Amino acid sequence: MIIGIPRGFLYYKHEALWKGFFDALGVKYIISPETNREILDRGSKYAIDEACLSSKVYLGHVHWLIGRCDKIFVPRISSYGLDGEVCTKFPALYDLVRNTFVDQDLEWIHYNVDFPSVDGETTGFIKLGKQLGKSRTKSLRAYLIAKQGQKTQQILEENNVREAMEKKGLKILVVGHAYNLHDLYLGTPVFEMLKKLDTIPISAARVHDKEIHQASHKISRNIPWIFNRELVGTIAHYQDQIDGIVLLTAFPCGPDSLINELILRRVKKPPVLQLILDGQEGTAGMETRLESFIDIIRFQKEGYYDKI
Repeated sequence: MIIGIPRGFLYYKHEALWKGFFDALGVKYIISPETNREILDRGSKYAIDEACLSSKVYLGHVHWLIGRCDKIFVPRISSYGLDGEVCTKFPALYDLVRNTFVDQDLEWIHYNVDFPSVDGETTGFIKLGKQLGKSRTKSLRAYLIAKQGQKTQQILEENNVREAMEKKGLKILVVGHAYNLHDLYLGTPVFEMLKKLDTIPISAARVHDKEIHQASHKISRNIPWIFNRELVGTIAHYQDQIDGIVLLTAFPCGPDSLINELILRRVKKPPVLQLILDGQEGTAGMETRLESFIDIIRFQKEGYYDKI
């Protein structure tokens, strides 16, 4: 049996957890390749026009897995607790994908996280193991091993952020969801552009500090979505240590459109640039905006505007 894992959405947040769980159970799996234009076009074919770009990418990865595995893994994440609401696409994802490809001869597996229904992450993985024919004991052991692996990965990412913060140079905090920032086709070009502009790009999605949620209250106490709250908290936490902020959003993300407007209105320093990913080919416009943004930051730091 081979499990197919779409390289999209929460894969970038839970990669170590999912791989560790299947590895500990001795279950083989394959992961769809890095996003490219073909995968985006595949997903766009199956998505409704109003779907966000990230959803289209995800459907493209699911489609790529058809015929290459025995079961496709699509988790259902509804809530992480009273203060842990997520965007509606995550609790709906499992049903949406199954119904989108209902005409295909496919088998699906998932785990459910919904604290109001008393379905915590541990319970979800035990039930996932049951779908794979594994005992409760083996599934629990595999989950604990995978959870430790995830914590180790988070520590490494935190250390990388701290090392970047200690470097000399213009530091730009790139704020966006991991599934956009670290997608080879969507977000990676932005990081490469910033490096070419002789800056130090720092991913807000790689920050896992325990104080982040509390820090978000400096900007707003009423952010309902946990993933957006983490990003806002990262801005508040590092606000005095960075030289600029780039908001990277996939069109037309509802939660991001609201939270980005909040950030633009309430974060007075450092300078903020909003970039919208719409799936169009070519990066010339984005390069021009980033170059202008970095020039403005440098002029400000050198006191250019004070001399005028």
